[in-house]
Amino acid sequence: MSITKPTPRLLLVRHGQSTWNANGRWQGQADPPLSDLGIRQAEAARDAVAQLAFDLIVASDLERARRTAELLAPTNTEIVIEAGLRERHAGDWTGLTHDEIAENYPGWIEDGRRPPGFENDAELLARVLPVLESLAGTVDTTLIVTHGGVVRSIERSLGGPPEKVPNLGGRWIQFVDSEFVLGEGVLLFDRDQIEFTAPEQI
Repeated sequence: MSITKPTPRLLLVRHGQSTWNANGRWQGQADPPLSDLGIRQAEAARDAVAQLAFDLIVASDLERARRTAELLAPTNTEIVIEAGLRERHAGDWTGLTHDEIAENYPGWIEDGRRPPGFENDAELLARVLPVLESLAGTVDTTLIVTHGGVVRSIERSLGGPPEKVPNLGGRWIQFVDSEFVLGEGVLLFDRDQIEFTAPEQI
């Protein structure tokens, strides 16, 4: 009798609200901490993570993702830190608000243009996908605490809808026949329990 091996599943989740999320600033690979609300969002999501009983928890090395993972993880759970899961680099827009970008780069956001140093989807996927493939080959279910730009790039590459990624929200993906397949979207806390935020800026 053959035993069917479970299909590896990874849940990509955006970190809790950061202080720069709250101020509407583009973060990229800058390293602001979680806001007070971001901490409460992660704490509100802890029960959902416990119920899902992940085999492995992995986080970007940026503080907002790493701290979110620490708040989500069950007691005494080891968290693997992976720099390859960082947010995309925002180039010259790092630290700027939408209004500051509109003033200094009029029409760029609307036209889809990006500044020098901005990491495009192809560059981001080239560093993120090998990490995800490596993780998919280790255990059955993995929680990956990462960033909005990373989640959106993965979704786009797999034909996902053009939706904003909320803090503590994300997307399941499955690794089937050496390829990733898009799964369902999730929000790890009850919107009646804690404030919902979905920053447009990365």
